[in-house]
Amino acid sequence: MGDGNNRWPGVHRRDAARLYRLALERAAEHAVYHAIADEGVPFREIAGVIGRRLNLPVVSISEAEVGAHFGSFAMFAQIDAPASSATTRQSLGWHPTEPALLDDLDSAAYFPQLSYAN
Repeated sequence: MGDGNNRWPGVHRRDAARLYRLALERAAEHAVYHAIADEGVPFREIAGVIGRRLNLPVVSISEAEVGAHFGSFAMFAQIDAPASSATTRQSLGWHPTEPALLDDLDSAAYFPQLSYAN
């Protein structure tokens, strides 16, 4: 965990939906497909966007601190899961066209202005 270099794959929901449709229409029996546009986005970059958008500091934490900080999410926060959709793209002709994970996450849609009642 510490340096946040563990990677997560990502795909926009509309790209994933198009892939599911293609798989239903054209898939070979028992085929396995991966809906992945971003093969490995570092966790620290995801946290960085969220922290910046929420105006919160983002700091590295040690492996010993992960459980206390993330609770039941700790197992997922530590995963290093780069993945590829190269075979899926080739066999179904699928190509993601929507924004990449960090670009999408950095949009105002995920961080509307919060108003607090006095």
